[in-house]
Amino acid sequence: MSWKMPAEWERHERTWLSFPANEYATPAEDSYKAWSEVANAASEYEPVTVLVDPAQEQTARKYLSSEITTLICDLDDSWVRDNGATFVVNTENGKLGAIDWRFNGWGSLPVEDYQKDDLVAAVMANRAQAEIIRSEMVNEGGGIHVNGSGLLLVTETVQLGVERNPDWTKAEVEQELKEKLGVNDIVWIRRGLTRDYEAYGTKGHIDIVACFSDEQTILMHDQQDQNHPDYTVSHEVAARLAELQNINLIKVPAPKVLKDQRGFVDYSYINHYILNGAVLLCAFDDANDAEAKAILAEAYPGREIRLIDARPIFAKGGGIHCITQQQPAV
Repeated sequence: MSWKMPAEWERHERTWLSFPANEYATPAEDSYKAWSEVANAASEYEPVTVLVDPAQEQTARKYLSSEITTLICDLDDSWVRDNGATFVVNTENGKLGAIDWRFNGWGSLPVEDYQKDDLVAAVMANRAQAEIIRSEMVNEGGGIHVNGSGLLLVTETVQLGVERNPDWTKAEVEQELKEKLGVNDIVWIRRGLTRDYEAYGTKGHIDIVACFSDEQTILMHDQQDQNHPDYTVSHEVAARLAELQNINLIKVPAPKVLKDQRGFVDYSYINHYILNGAVLLCAFDDANDAEAKAILAEAYPGREIRLIDARPIFAKGGGIHCITQQQPAV
């Protein structure tokens, strides 16, 4: 069979999230509010299903809108983009498929349990009545970004990293990505943002670095302050993406804030989520929030740009895109 991952801006059947697992959410109140704000906002535009660990069922009811469908599911944490299914469509009969990547906790992070999370994709596939497509490659949804027309963005330190796929050659990784996602060409970025290589990082996920906003446009994180280590990363990424033919590159300035209590931040406006009729954009109570909103309003005409404070999410290692997953309409 032939499978294809539609672009995120194509019409969704629904959005998926995971409610923060109890042992993962510290301080719990901040996480509950942040994840629920994203879920509740998304439910204004399309159906939403939230996976809830059995221990969190009563708590989730207090925070989630009555419009949201909940599904009880054993969870280790709350990053459904990464441990959940990547939905694809059969190009021959239009039926829904769900890729079940191997999940090993972002390269077996010492702070993470992931045995329950490795089963989440199958739970999602069964509820969505999608055909399960098992991959033996370790990968996460935050590590890939497609334009829906055959082009894929990835980073070398994720799919090619020894923490995930030490026995796979680059050619084997590319073949697996092409087969599962229905892409023809793969654009490799050397690395991700600096903070993403620390204790709670993913080792370079693409979805805080660069993303497609349409088939021929890439938005990229642009750190403009020379005092931040991502200044050089942004220049390297820009140089790589400038090599692509027939691609319009738009630089989105990074937030002005450089540090939090743990060091240099990886706050990124690139980690937004596209809905039917809207975009949920990470906000940081920052001087550049308004500029990012204006840039995305032009990039996604006809969609409402909704700002949501993403600092409590980034404090756990990701953003709005990381906690959401689209199920395409078929």
